[in-house]
Amino acid sequence: MTGIFRNCIGGEWVDGATTSLNRNPSDAGDVVGEYAQADAAQARAAVAAAAAAFPSWSASPVQQRFDVLDRAGTEILARRDELGTLLAREEGKTLPEGVGEVVRAGNIFKFFAGEALRLAGERIPSVRPGVDVEVTREPIGVVGLITPWNFPIAIPAWKAAPALAYGNTVVMKPADLVPGCAWALADILHRAGLPAGVFNLVMGRGSVVGEAIVTDPQVAGVSFTGSVSTGRAIAAKLVARMAKVQLEMGGKNPLVVLDDADLGTAVTAAVQGAYYSTGQRCTASSRLIVTEGIHDRFVRALAERMAALRVDDALAPGTDIGPVVDRTQLDQDLAYVGIGQAEGARLVAGGERVARAKDGHYLAPALFTEATNAMRIAREEIFGPVAAVIRARDYDEALALANDTEFGLCAGIATTSLKHASHFRRHAQAGMVMVNLPTAGVDYHVPFGGRKGSSYGPREQGRYAAEFHTVVKTAYVAP
Repeated sequence: MTGIFRNCIGGEWVDGATTSLNRNPSDAGDVVGEYAQADAAQARAAVAAAAAAFPSWSASPVQQRFDVLDRAGTEILARRDELGTLLAREEGKTLPEGVGEVVRAGNIFKFFAGEALRLAGERIPSVRPGVDVEVTREPIGVVGLITPWNFPIAIPAWKAAPALAYGNTVVMKPADLVPGCAWALADILHRAGLPAGVFNLVMGRGSVVGEAIVTDPQVAGVSFTGSVSTGRAIAAKLVARMAKVQLEMGGKNPLVVLDDADLGTAVTAAVQGAYYSTGQRCTASSRLIVTEGIHDRFVRALAERMAALRVDDALAPGTDIGPVVDRTQLDQDLAYVGIGQAEGARLVAGGERVARAKDGHYLAPALFTEATNAMRIAREEIFGPVAAVIRARDYDEALALANDTEFGLCAGIATTSLKHASHFRRHAQAGMVMVNLPTAGVDYHVPFGGRKGSSYGPREQGRYAAEFHTVVKTAYVAP
């Protein structure tokens, strides 16, 4: 398409207050499109449209909700290559990763189409004779969805699909860097048969559009994925007005490698978890905690595997690692490489800008050794292809190091010991645990979320999504 991609408010495509160019991080000269930027007044208009649509949509037949979500999922899956290319162009994931994310988004809509039909309640005997008790779930109202740039279609899908399935209406603000996939999703839902006002898209700055959504009293809840600082600020505002809040924020995820681990399995888990998607995943394993007996072999094998990774244009065949999403993020990654060296960690691979035929934000994946858990590179989320190896004497110290963090999203272990695997699953202080798998990579039909500073509020995805998107009602009935 050509022209300006507009906001969707009340079923109409509306010009923004300004526009912004969406550029390809693999090639700064490639403009993906020109996208509308809403102002606060337009964000409030979107909320008003969602509020007006709520009474009808919340009472809509479940078959209608199923049909709309199922049609949306079908179209997303049918357009996987086209949408995957769009995703790779605007975010920088490799084309296979982009297509895979689109497939996930389509499957999410299919799953929640089914959930619209499966929303069950309970009928429970009362302690009082002749009284029946029914426990049911109802939609909460207008839901604000604020999504990040690193999963530009999967995260909008896993927030929007349950919101709509359970009868809520939506106002979505995607990240500034990646409006394209969110616009495509809005277009698909619009044509799938959603009534006007049920799904509204307002693109623009978080400080303007996001703030208007969060502070609007008609918004019953906000689901946010992004930085810790922004998440905490959003939570404070929503709790102050007694609205629901769901936050997914940072991670500093450990991958523990024990002496008895299969070396190939451990290295594959580390490479995929730490460096694929350019390390730009909240589930990335940026702390590699390795016990003494396997440490040196693991580092050698990992460095060899990293040397074979191809960093290049996200759309180029054979690319393993695409570009960093933009220049600001690249500068942050490079700054952390310098911080790690200044702290005394040893940079054994990567960490420098890479020149390619096109003007993109390329960075060679970085590996540090001789790091400690007290270093900033082991404490702070970098959100790039940077990982640090930390030595541990044995399993007990490795577990203690793994848990010594303010975050608690995901934790992994590579081991052939059933004893250690079972103990780690129980005692790792994380919302998700992986055994002999990368920390990054989760299913769409089971709960997603963490502990401590990583997450706040109910879980996302799977049937647990109902905990945020619905409210429980208990009814007592006497004859």
